[in-house]
Amino acid sequence: MSKKAGALLTLLVATGAAQAQATAQPAPPYELSYNVGLVSDYRYRGISQTAKRPALQGGVDLAHASGLYAGLWASTIRWIEDSGADLRGPVEVDLYGGFKGSLSEGVGYDVGGLYYWYPNNDLKNLTGENANTFELYGALSAGPATLKYSHALTTLFGAPDSENSGYLDLSASFDIGNGFSVVPHVGWQRIRNFGTYRDYAITLAKDFGEGFTGTAAVVGTNWDDRFGASYTLPGSGSRDLAKSGVVVGLKKTF
Repeated sequence: MSKKAGALLTLLVATGAAQAQATAQPAPPYELSYNVGLVSDYRYRGISQTAKRPALQGGVDLAHASGLYAGLWASTIRWIEDSGADLRGPVEVDLYGGFKGSLSEGVGYDVGGLYYWYPNNDLKNLTGENANTFELYGALSAGPATLKYSHALTTLFGAPDSENSGYLDLSASFDIGNGFSVVPHVGWQRIRNFGTYRDYAITLAKDFGEGFTGTAAVVGTNWDDRFGASYTLPGSGSRDLAKSGVVVGLKKTF
């Protein structure tokens, strides 16, 4: 072998070793993702937050390999402005963080806190309480099912004397193939010093690839049966915001 050929072989071997070393570098200990979406109606715990009109939504999530996570999510809303004349609060911003881990094989847990922030809202002018709400939550997951409880340390979305309200949520996710999944859900919202109602949903989701997910859901509550009246707001007219309906959405995750 000539000196020139030997030098070339050495260079190729060194280059290959460097590429292998670069490939073997460990993955970052965290993952950052973004999402943006549009829904035909923003329902939260069964009740429309947008007077049964579309909402633009988006968020960012940071997850660490240790199990720690944090995120921010926002949506357009109408319920504060519809609650009374000259009220403001067109946006909901959710700030959350927590820790996920495993108790045993197939059994996971999730604990954290969630702050619902309504920038510049003046609901206090109507109810005497700010709409901003803080909840602590804990969840257990086994197989496809998750049981979660959320507890409000503040008043619940501006309802007077509603500190220590709680929400129990049971949901599951079933992969039915070809990118489709079915997600049933039932929840019970206890509003302290007011009462308890049930909400439900069954969602069909489709993963289209490239980060796109479409959803179609039937969502509703037993508000009318429980309290003997429809859930309406002055600004939403005769729309029953807790009545069952179909909600469709499309989300892109980056």
